[in-house]
Amino acid sequence: MLIFRRLCKFSSQFKESTLTAISPLDGRYASQTAVIKDYFSEYALMKYRIKVEIEWLKFLHSKNMIKQGNSVLNLTALDLTYLDLIYDKFDVTKSFRVKQIESTTNHDVKSIEYYIKEELDKNPILHSMKEYVHFCCTSEDINNIAYSLMMTDAKNNLLMKSLEGVINKLVQLSHDHYNVPMLSRTHGQVASPTTVGKEFANFAHRIRNHSELLRNLKFEAKLNGAVGNYNAHLLAYPNYDWPILSKQFIEELKLKHNPFTTQIEPHDSVALYYSYLNLINNILIGLSRDVWSYISINYFEQKSIKSEVGSSTMPHKVNPIDFENCEGNLGLSNSLAQHFMNKLVISRYQRDLSDSTVMRNHGVCLGYAVVGYRSLIKGLDKISPNYDTILNDLENHWEVLAEPIQQIMRQYGVPNPYEQLKELTRGQKITKDSLREFISKLALPEDVKKKLMTLEPKDYIGNADKMARLI
Repeated sequence: MLIFRRLCKFSSQFKESTLTAISPLDGRYASQTAVIKDYFSEYALMKYRIKVEIEWLKFLHSKNMIKQGNSVLNLTALDLTYLDLIYDKFDVTKSFRVKQIESTTNHDVKSIEYYIKEELDKNPILHSMKEYVHFCCTSEDINNIAYSLMMTDAKNNLLMKSLEGVINKLVQLSHDHYNVPMLSRTHGQVASPTTVGKEFANFAHRIRNHSELLRNLKFEAKLNGAVGNYNAHLLAYPNYDWPILSKQFIEELKLKHNPFTTQIEPHDSVALYYSYLNLINNILIGLSRDVWSYISINYFEQKSIKSEVGSSTMPHKVNPIDFENCEGNLGLSNSLAQHFMNKLVISRYQRDLSDSTVMRNHGVCLGYAVVGYRSLIKGLDKISPNYDTILNDLENHWEVLAEPIQQIMRQYGVPNPYEQLKELTRGQKITKDSLREFISKLALPEDVKKKLMTLEPKDYIGNADKMARLI
């Protein structure tokens, strides 16, 4: 009976929809990506479109453009609150009504317009302004602003917080292991020592810099009619400065106004956003591969969880799956990001519809990125330096001190320092004793010789420890 209850509890954690989902974002990873639906689902797109339509309607009212008969319509604060409630109270249940309208119109944005008009019809005062819904707008006036708002909110509320989690973890590892010496590897071969913390600091610095560019990016938007020239606006209200009004409306929404467009806003700022995201993801793929490689040479140990299985046939395995998962998911995110960059900035003549279906996939790109970042943090939480392996490796590679010895020889005028060290060390197994014997024969001041004699690979880290603590 106890087993049955546990099985029922386990089964209740999974909805059938997650097990039959086509995309792993809505299936296997649904618990990690559910919040993205608030920004990039079909319902979310409807709600952002309604927001834009309502804000535009209120803006027109504020400029005394909406008439009731021959008089300017003056709304009370209560009337304006009712307008806001059309947006505020729009929920998933009400979105079904929009889809019902769309089944007749076969046009998603027009369905939003008709839905709002239905809501205005419920109010005897606002009913008279319903023909100003979508006034002088083409669908892309609404769409481009809605998408820019969606992407701004998702960037600020989801993406930046996810990246901050990655940065904070990297900074913590930099500080925790700031003075743990280890061999560098250039071209896969041992090289001058660094510290574990400094290597994490390098990645933290890069991600922090590019995250700031992402944070400060403003999405562009336009509201200038069917082909970008305010044709209908100027015919209806020729005495208004429409470019100024459009700029004012868009900037009040905290977006960047683009004055030169066709029917569509050309998506250059969206492409720039994805170029930053692509770069950040590539850097973190590089980090994942580096950590994976350090695990493979036993520089890092992974915490094993007793209940987990590493291999279906090899019981001993503790695989670096979190870093592999990160690499795979960020690769998927990048494949979409690169398509966005390449496709969205191109449109035939004044517009074609090929961008529409692509724009519906922003949440997919972000979803794979978020899953990747979480996997990376999970993996980084499990690792710790294997001090014995790292120190033994340093002790077995005294040849890395050829670099500092060479520089001292140059400083004191010893002839052919590079060539002497090359002959001694290149392709040779160098020990502490053989290196010290070489030093003892150099024509150097005794105090300098003594300094070189006491130098060990683990101490030759430059300012790596200081840099790791600065991040």
